[in-house]
Amino acid sequence: MSTAESACSLAACILFDDGIAITSEKIHTLIKAANVSIDSYWPGLFAKLFEKRNIEDLIFNVGSGGGAASVAVAAPAAGGGGAAAAAPVVEEKKEEPKEESDDDVSDQIYQQIFGPCDGV
Repeated sequence: MSTAESACSLAACILFDDGIAITSEKIHTLIKAANVSIDSYWPGLFAKLFEKRNIEDLIFNVGSGGGAASVAVAAPAAGGGGAAAAAPVVEEKKEEPKEESDDDVSDQIYQQIFGPCDGV
């Protein structure tokens, strides 16, 4: 990812996080305030993207592989045999190990430095 793409992505995330509309001008203003120089077309490209796509969906669906599902659904329809079409495949979700929260890690570091606290 180029510096311009990174800068525009981060600027869009900042605007989204603050609940501010993501526009070309606002992206450009944030990038200029960060003293990053980019070509003038980048903020407009990102603003157009976020007019059509919800940034929250993009953030939460990174790596979800959404494109493969549409191909799998379209393939049986092309075969022509309605009765011969296979039932949709249901993926089993594997239970992921629970990650420690930042608070747990912070508590562990605090206890290693200062010793256990007595419920204070």
